[in-house]
This record gives sequence, C-alpha cells and structure tokens, in this order.
Amino acid sequence: MMKKYTIKDIAELAGVSKGTIDRVIHKRGNVAKDVEDKVKQLLSDINYQPNLIARNLKNNRIYQISALLPDPQKDAYWQVCSDGMQQALSEFSAFDIRMNTFLFDPTDTKSFIKQHKKLLDSTPDMILMVPLFYKEAKTVLEEYKSLNIQVCTFNNQIDASAASFIGQDLYQSGRVAAKLMHSIIDNGDMAIIHIDEKYKNAVHMQEKEKGFKSYFEDLKGFKDDILKCKIRYTETEDKLRDFLKDHPNLTGIFVTNSKAFHVARLLESENKNHIKLVGYDLLEENVRFLKNGVIDFLIHQNPRQQAYLGLKFLIEHLVFEKDIPGQYLLPIDIINSENVKPFLRA
Repeated sequence: MMKKYTIKDIAELAGVSKGTIDRVIHKRGNVAKDVEDKVKQLLSDINYQPNLIARNLKNNRIYQISALLPDPQKDAYWQVCSDGMQQALSEFSAFDIRMNTFLFDPTDTKSFIKQHKKLLDSTPDMILMVPLFYKEAKTVLEEYKSLNIQVCTFNNQIDASAASFIGQDLYQSGRVAAKLMHSIIDNGDMAIIHIDEKYKNAVHMQEKEKGFKSYFEDLKGFKDDILKCKIRYTETEDKLRDFLKDHPNLTGIFVTNSKAFHVARLLESENKNHIKLVGYDLLEENVRFLKNGVIDFLIHQNPRQQAYLGLKFLIEHLVFEKDIPGQYLLPIDIINSENVKPFLRA
C-alpha cells in the first residue's frame, strides 16, 4: 500500500518547516523560488494528494451552479440531461451544491436571452449551458467571461477559446454519417435535411453538413447530387412530400438532428422503402423506426453523459480545484437495429 505522507513527513524530507510546506501546497506564496521548486518536486516524487474532501467539508461552503438548458417539454432530446446532472449531484452529495436550472425554448432566441438574464440573477459560481444559438450564445459567453464566471458547454461548440466543451466532433460525425450512407447505397442523389432550427444560427447543423459533404467530395468518381432541405417541423410532411416528388432520383436522406422520425413517418406512409435514412439520437420514435427498418442508422450523441460530465467537471473544479478540460470529445456511437438494446436506458 502506498504510504500516506503527512505535512510533518514532507517537511522532514524537504528539510524545511511545516509552514513552508503548507504555503506551497495551498499556493499562499512567501516561499523562495528554489525552495518552492524543491518542495514541488518532492510532492511529485511521492505522489502527494492533499485531503481536499476533508478540507472542503470543514469549510462548509455553499456552491452555486446554474444551468441554461433547452426545455425538454419542447424537444424530447434534452429529457435525459436532468438524469445525468442528478447523477453528478448524487456523487458529490457530501458537499453543499445548490443547483438552479433555467430552461429556454430551443426554437426561440428571445427565450434563451430571457432565461440567461434570470440565471445571472441567481449569482452562480459556475455555469453549465447548451449554446444552441450561435450569435446569442457568443454574446452570453462574453458576458460570463467579463464577470469571471467559469462556463462549461455541451452538445454545441461555439468557439474553442470561449468555454470548455463536452460533446462529439460534429464535423467528424457528419463524415461518419456519409460513410454509413455510402455503405448502403450504390448510386443516386442524397439529401441533407435540417429540421426545426435556424440553419444560419445553428453551427452544429452546419458542421455536420460540412462533414457529410466533405466525405463525398473526397471520393473519386462521385457524380451524384447532394441536395439540401430546411424544414420547420410543423410543415415537415407537406414540404418533404413535395421535395420527394421534385427529386425522384433520391436514394438517401441524412437528418442532422434528433428529428429523423418525422422523415421516417412519411417514408413509411409513402412506401419509399428504397430511400435510406441516417439520423441522430435514441428518441423513442427514432428507435421504433430503426427497429422497423425505416431508419437504417442512428448516431448516438449521448446527451445524458454530456450533461453528467459537464456538471462533474464544474463541481470537481469548485471542490477539488481540478482543471476543467478545454475540450472533451465523446465517441461517435453508430447504432443499428441489432445493437441498439444496450444503449437504451431501462
């Protein structure tokens, strides 16, 4: 078993006072550079780990964390985020973590700004957020930065330098979707369909589209068309039906968010079994169409794990002074009808 060194043990090994060791460990300064370097090297050599849990429990500090998230009542994709956050809070139940969650309409930028303002009134130590709207999120992140509030984002990455990010490489996930599509169709036109979000303000959709197109651009001899269609979910059926009529050579559709089930429903009712469909996320309706063979592949973005890790990193920084990773990329899980079961929550 590895020896647990006390401050007294370390002081004796370094040949300095216990007070000097305490100042180096807790970064209080007032230590000569050569002595500080010597102590730090010794701490590294013995793999010293301070008892931060005991120290922080003694402090009795209340930690305030606020979350700015899309309302799951408006989009079911976000429902599992609360489960992930609850898991993180349970793991750190020994500490007094106060969590305030502010939900915005994922189709309404005004709702996002309104909830952001309410969040600031809660005077958080740290913030967990989904920067769904590019323009507004950039402004909000700049405001948090000016207030010296640490932020962790997930699902959508706005700017690598603006805040830490947890999620997938969205450009690469688009390439993976294209590879999947290429593996199940020999020829014919393909369509990238964006449903229910303003494309110009949705970087996540743009990155997936870029990745998808880049895969086929790299293929030698690829001559078919890659079309694009932007649809409001309320008009999905009519607009998509017209789109299919206008493009009879269509053999594959890539939906860039969790709403592939809208397309699958129409393909099934129109008996368009020859059109292959690739989308995202394990929503109940998506899984049903996956099992029925209408959806061929889903890419699992794991929002539950994203929310869990985001909150966990924030708490660990507050409580244990751990660094928050600038970027933490999750695997791009490819789901089909045969392997979906283990990915589903009980």
